[in-house]
Amino acid sequence: MRRGTHVLKSLCAGATAASGGRLYLYALAAAGQEGVERAIMLLKDEIERGMKLMGVTSVDQLTRDRLRWR
Repeated sequence: MRRGTHVLKSLCAGATAASGGRLYLYALAAAGQEGVERAIMLLKDEIERGMKLMGVTSVDQLTRDRLRWR
């Protein structure tokens, strides 16, 4: 996972876990612990913003019908 929207899409599709290894490794290499903390905060903010835009207030509301299939 690289973005908060990726997390939301995965949760809507039924995922129960996700991995964001590179996100944290890049942040760790660039700025140490502070970089990882900032990366986590940015990811959290993106998830919260995406949920607000989707009109949901709980992770339980993230279902397959929230996805737009092309």
